[in-house]
Formats: sequence, structure tokens, C-alpha cells
Amino acid sequence: MLSPNKPVTANPALPRYRSSGISGAQIGILFAALLLLISIPIWTHPLPPLSDYVNHLARMHVIATLATNPQLASFYELNWQVIPNLTMDLIVPQIAQFMNIYLAGQVYIVAMFALIISGTLALNRALVGRWTVLPLFAFPLLYNYVFLVGLMNYLFGIGVALWALAGWAAVRERAWPIRLLLSTASVVALFFCHLSALGVFGIGLLSFEILRLWEWRRELGPARITDFVVSGFPFLAAAPLLYLSPTMNLISNTYWDQRGKIDGLMYVISDYSDIAAFGLVAIMASGVVWAIRHRVLRFNPLIFVLLAVGGAVYLALPRIMFDTYMTDQRVPIGVAFMLFACGDLHLRHRLVRRGFLVVLVVLITGRLIEIDYNWSQLSDSTSQFRSSVRRIAPGSKVFVAYADRSLGEDVRDLGLVHAACIATIEKSSLVTTLFTVAGKQVLHARPEFKEFVDAQDGTPPQTAQLIVAAEHPTPGMPQFWLNWTKFDYLYVLFTEDEAPNPDPSRLKLVADGDRFQLYRIGKFESLNVTKSKTRFD
Repeated sequence: MLSPNKPVTANPALPRYRSSGISGAQIGILFAALLLLISIPIWTHPLPPLSDYVNHLARMHVIATLATNPQLASFYELNWQVIPNLTMDLIVPQIAQFMNIYLAGQVYIVAMFALIISGTLALNRALVGRWTVLPLFAFPLLYNYVFLVGLMNYLFGIGVALWALAGWAAVRERAWPIRLLLSTASVVALFFCHLSALGVFGIGLLSFEILRLWEWRRELGPARITDFVVSGFPFLAAAPLLYLSPTMNLISNTYWDQRGKIDGLMYVISDYSDIAAFGLVAIMASGVVWAIRHRVLRFNPLIFVLLAVGGAVYLALPRIMFDTYMTDQRVPIGVAFMLFACGDLHLRHRLVRRGFLVVLVVLITGRLIEIDYNWSQLSDSTSQFRSSVRRIAPGSKVFVAYADRSLGEDVRDLGLVHAACIATIEKSSLVTTLFTVAGKQVLHARPEFKEFVDAQDGTPPQTAQLIVAAEHPTPGMPQFWLNWTKFDYLYVLFTEDEAPNPDPSRLKLVADGDRFQLYRIGKFESLNVTKSKTRFD
């Protein structure tokens, strides 16, 4: 174990060995090769079955083409504001100027992967004092439940936070203007990535400074305390930005729920199979135990402070903050990458080096098999959905409803939740579920269509609720529910096989796919309901 008596910033990890057994150049080559390997499912699935991702991608398409697409311009408008959720909005539309939006999204995801792992490597280098191979073992965690939910801006922000903390650790003992300017720039950048990513950086920097204060405890005095406090000053840069942001209007939308805290920890390792997740943990834990017993793995003391501070913050955070769901449950994955940066894995012996490289490849390959197998199974549903979109007339208005509002939580259903937004990309359609929430996105519905979209990012209504809205409306119903008969098409998600038409007098079946149905909205005779039906088998 590393000695805690020396300041972590003076000589971060005091490595016992001059070399980890693998050179920095070799680690760079491994990083590039493993990045290509881990990205195979991204490149082979143009539209990965991630929940929010396709919704974000549709917004990127609108931003990129609004000036040249009169159909989209009739529905939507841009209102650029100071919003802590702009990473994709600023990057992907620019990439889309040179390629189609699906490929631009793939490039963004792979770049996000590269940023996270390279940031873990950089932080490890700043803490340990040299390049080590341990951060590469974080590659399998790139596919985690938070990623499957599609929280792209936050995950990109984790990569920025890792690089920001690495920069802080590298310049901590230099002149104070350098580190404070660097930290302030990092805070501003992270603010525009995501507030939760800024929080992850805050956890890392606070943990670093607490450890530093502890190591100077025998020389503790007003100067040390002042230095500790001043380290937090750069975070004040976020205050005026948040004050100027319409996101402040959402501050009252906060909700605490201690249930689900265990789930949040599981989100770090879980994807589609609990068995695969526990297998991954078992292999990693066995490797760590063996490495510690044989003294080839050491940990920077920062790991223990990170666990304490991160754990306390995680338990204190609400489930919903600024009207953002999973505020607490998305934190553990950010802390997890920091923990990987705290290890010093020494592989000087050839046998040990080969053994750990084999374990690394096995872990990544196992994760890839799990992801690719499930995505291949789910791709049939995605293909069916894209085929159904072809039956939608360009420039139409599309309403999204659920057959059952309690469905959609299963991990295999995530790719269907926002699939209707494909119609925005391919048919320039207005879709009720496209993210246009004031204070969270810069894309909004034009004034004449504000009552045709879900401006609160809520759960779509059940089909039975739509029938009630059409026949017996009540004052408490959202306005876009009441307007559903003015739409052109209705997607019903999470349907059973051969589900009956919920309202034959107003709906005509257009396409019947795997767990979804597409209806044309109008006035129809019941006897004609089955005409123009396409069944995807």
C-alpha cells in the first residue's frame, strides 16, 4: 500500500518501480486497439437500441437542417440559451455537415468512449507519476446501464471531468493562477456538458483536496485551510451561468427517493444480463485480490477518499433535480472511472504481463458478446420500426402513446421508447415525444404547435386515456392529449401480438410490428379498419 504520509500532490504515488512493465507507447497502442475493438457494436449498428439516444439524434438532425428544411422549420425553432446540456447540440450538428446524422452520432459515441478512457489514463498518469495499464480495465464499463438509457451529454461530460481532474492534479503545486484558471475553464466547460458531470468533477476535486489536507495535517494552519477553501473558488463560475439559465426555473422539480440506490450501483456494471454483470465483477475482483496478494497492484490513497466522498454525495442526492431523472443513479459510473485511475498495476514480469492482458481481452470480449448478441436480437425491431416510418407522409404530425403506461422499463424495451423520433429524421415530422423542454433543450416547438408536443418530458398517455380525452375531456388533461385527433398518425408502443384497434372509428391500422402499431388518424368505418395493413414478421 502506498504510504499516506507524503502529500499526494508533491509526488503523487511515489512509485516503487521505475516502470510498470509496459511502456507508455505500448499502452497508447493498446488503447487504440481496444478502442477499435470496443466500438465494433457502435459501427455495426447505425441506430443502437439506446433509450434517449434516438431522441437526441433527432434533435441534432433538426438543428443541422432547420435552415434548409421548410417542413421542420414549420414545426420547430431554435432558442440558444445558457443551458447545462449542450454537448451534442454543439458538436453533432457540425459533424452532420459532412455525413449523415446516423454516422455523425456513431462518431460522437466513439469519441465519447475515447475521451472517457483517455481521461482515466491521464488521471492515472497524474496520480501515479507514469503510465500504467490498469485504466484500460475500465473499457468494459463503457457499456453500462446509464449508457443504455442514452444519457449522452452526461457521459461525454464524465470524460471532460476526468481530464479536468488530471489537469488539476498535474498543476496543483504550480502557481495558483495557473491551477485556478485551468479549473475555472473546466467548470465552465463542464457546466455546458451537464450539471451532473460538473458534480462528478466536484467529487473528484474535493476528494483530492481532502487527502492533501490530511497529509499536511501536522503542518495544518490558516494558510493550509485558506488554500483548501480557495480550491473551490472556480466552482463559483457556475453560479452566474446557472442564474442566467432558464434551467433555474426547474429548481423546484426535485424529488428524493432512497429506494433504487442499490440499483444505481448496479448500473455501473449491468447491461442486459445479471449473470454477465456478476461474472465481470467476479473476474475483476479475483484479479484484484491476486494482484494485491502478489504485490503487483497498489492503490493511491485517493481511492479511499473518493469512496467516502462519492458515497456520501450519492446517498444525499435526490432522484430528480432540475426536473432531471436519475440525478443520483448516474453518479456511480463517473466515480467508478476515477477509481480505476487510482491503481498502479506493475507488470514487469512477462508471465504476469501476459496473464493480465489475457484477462483484459477476455473481459472486453465478454462484454462485446453480450452487447452484440442483444443488439442483434433487438435490431429486427429497429428495422421494423424504420420500415413503418416509410409509410408516414413527409411533414406529418405523429402522436406517441403506450398500450400500457407501466411498460417500457425493461432494458430490452429501451430502444423502443423514443423510436418514433425516427420520423423526425426521415420524414421531417413533428413527434410529441421529441425533447423540447424549456430550460433543458434549445429546440422548441413553434408557438402555433406548442399545444401539440409534450413540453414536460412525461410518460406518453395510454390509448384508453386518449379515447377519454376525445370523448370526455377533463380540465386536468394535458393540452396535447386533447389535440390528439388533430394529428396525422398515432404510434402505439408496447402492444401485444395482433392487438385490436383501440378506436376503429378514428384509427386505421397502417403497420403492425414487434411490440408497436402505427395508425392513421381520421374518421373511418369500422369495416375498413384492416385495409392498408402491413404486418412485419
